Amino acid sequence: MHPIPPIVIPDDDPPVMAPSAAYSKLAPHDVHRYASRPSTPGELISRIQDAEIVINIRSTSRFTRDVFARCPKLRLISIWGTGTDNIDLAAAKTAGVRVTNTPGVSAISVAEHTLSLIMAVARQTVLVDRQVREGKWPRAMVTQLYGKTMGVIGTGAIGSEVARLGKGIGMRVIAWSFHPKQDLAEWASFDEIFRRSDVVSLHVRQSPETTGMIGRKQFDLMKPSSIFINTARGPIVKEADLLDALRWNRIAGAGLDVFETEPLPADSPFFSLPNVVLTPHAAGNTPEATEAGLALAIENVFAFLAGHPINVVV
Repeated sequence: MHPIPPIVIPDDDPPVMAPSAAYSKLAPHDVHRYASRPSTPGELISRIQDAEIVINIRSTSRFTRDVFARCPKLRLISIWGTGTDNIDLAAAKTAGVRVTNTPGVSAISVAEHTLSLIMAVARQTVLVDRQVREGKWPRAMVTQLYGKTMGVIGTGAIGSEVARLGKGIGMRVIAWSFHPKQDLAEWASFDEIFRRSDVVSLHVRQSPETTGMIGRKQFDLMKPSSIFINTARGPIVKEADLLDALRWNRIAGAGLDVFETEPLPADSPFFSLPNVVLTPHAAGNTPEATEAGLALAIENVFAFLAGHPINVVV
């Protein structure tokens, strides 16, 4: 294989690419990998200014219009993951930069994590565990999921897998999507999902169209006994409205893997709420999903350079 243009990995922190089996595919080539995240936009620019190819690991690296303007050699950003909210896609298109991602590789992992959050919130697992460790022997009446209704918002690879798992444990699945797929579920309007569901699970990509799409109106539609799950992106939900719904028990609980600010600040109101289960944006963090995603991010580079780009976002 002929050497390819130098590749920059500006943000492998904590390291996932370096210890991966997939990384060996880049061994014959000129790769500049940084083991820390750029702390400022200027630092990101300094790392990639002369690069034609970037493999982006962390969503904290933000590719703005200014970044594209100051990195004129850039031709491709290959994202590890599916989210593109850290990239100004319009600016990338204007600059002639292709953006690719790795759709579907973490669908099973994220869906399993979603189901684990549903179970943990419904059965109050974290709260009951804490009480048992304190010497108590609680007899809380927890939620049985069999026969209940799961509402899935977004039916891409992850949402479709969540719907399958929901059916597998005996739940009735209803769904809303920008692009409905035949026979996946009973389709419902956006408001109906919140009104009818015992569990609402969010699986749309963050974009200008979806940012802030769920707020007070939707939480007010939900049953007091219902549960809200977010393993998509934090800013899709108006966090202040979700906090109010949880504080005042307008909904029964929430399972959250993503937040408006990550990591959560030390004074986050979520920490004081007993009806929330929190995980650190880790739904896709399994060895299987990580290896598959990194391998595909590298394959996207090779396909682009061969003139047959795949998994193109813009």
